[in-house]
Amino acid sequence: MIYTVTLNPSLDYIVGIKNFVAGSLNRSGSEKITAGGKGINVSIVLHNLGLESTALGFTAGFTGRQIESILRQDGIKTDFINVEQGLSRINVKILHNESGMGETEINGSGPLISKDDIAMLFQKLGSIDSGSTVVLAGSVPSSLPKNFYVQVMDSLKTKNIKFIVDASGELLKTALPYHPFLVKPNLSELEEIFETKINSMQDAFGYAKKLLGLGAQNALLSLGKDGAILAASDGCSYYAKAPSGKPVNTVGSGDSMVAGFIAGYETSRSFKCALERGVCSGSAAAFSSSLASKDDVELLLKKIPGTVEYRGGEMPFGEKDFGSALDGVTLEN
Repeated sequence: MIYTVTLNPSLDYIVGIKNFVAGSLNRSGSEKITAGGKGINVSIVLHNLGLESTALGFTAGFTGRQIESILRQDGIKTDFINVEQGLSRINVKILHNESGMGETEINGSGPLISKDDIAMLFQKLGSIDSGSTVVLAGSVPSSLPKNFYVQVMDSLKTKNIKFIVDASGELLKTALPYHPFLVKPNLSELEEIFETKINSMQDAFGYAKKLLGLGAQNALLSLGKDGAILAASDGCSYYAKAPSGKPVNTVGSGDSMVAGFIAGYETSRSFKCALERGVCSGSAAAFSSSLASKDDVELLLKKIPGTVEYRGGEMPFGEKDFGSALDGVTLEN
């Protein structure tokens, strides 16, 4: 069974504004309200791809009830803890790509989570079967201990759980000694962890593999429009170039990548297939106004340039994209 943990879910109000002007009255061209939060997004995309999961975490107030209602309507199984103080947050996503400015986000704070609420979550986690997959995604709200992910992993260390950790900074670093099955930093998050600037593909692969040396079993490095790198527990490193397309909304694309990787690995036990499905799932989300759908992912899988095994050598970032730079690197199909 797969479980996702979203500690601070949200109602996401996504509004498109053609010519956004700060400090002025703006009228929306499109509006949508969805259930949000990184773990919730993973559950939604897993469902879209044919895998069921249970979404865990905390909800509060009328916004929390609406989050659960939306997920139930979409066929997502939930087992949230309803807390008494505060409201589940509302996150505003302003899409103004047509004005050339990109995206603006305003995220709420969320409810106050008590010690009793925390104890109830650990009770639910304690009932998880051995061998399950648990996705820990996103930041930890201020009302919880900063090492909360470590506490969760430590409480389940005897159950052979496959942990997927999609977090950044200290939250990710402190999770590494618990040997998560997968971590998914992006390039800037990888640079933050190692306090360095990554200027070549060789460095990118090298630092991704360093995450394995620090405890991760597999490290999936998201490179945005350029695809992704995977340093895998089979001793190989892989690079998948993203399929081409027009970005529409990048909100949730990283979560779609995580879900795609999980779905790919669960159905094939192949890291190459998992990486390709992950990259195509992330791209499918970026190329649409919603999270990745199965049909869109399957279509992109037919168009993906392919996955190659990295054998070393230089590949500069910068003006060259990864695909055109592949000629200068030793790779094997």
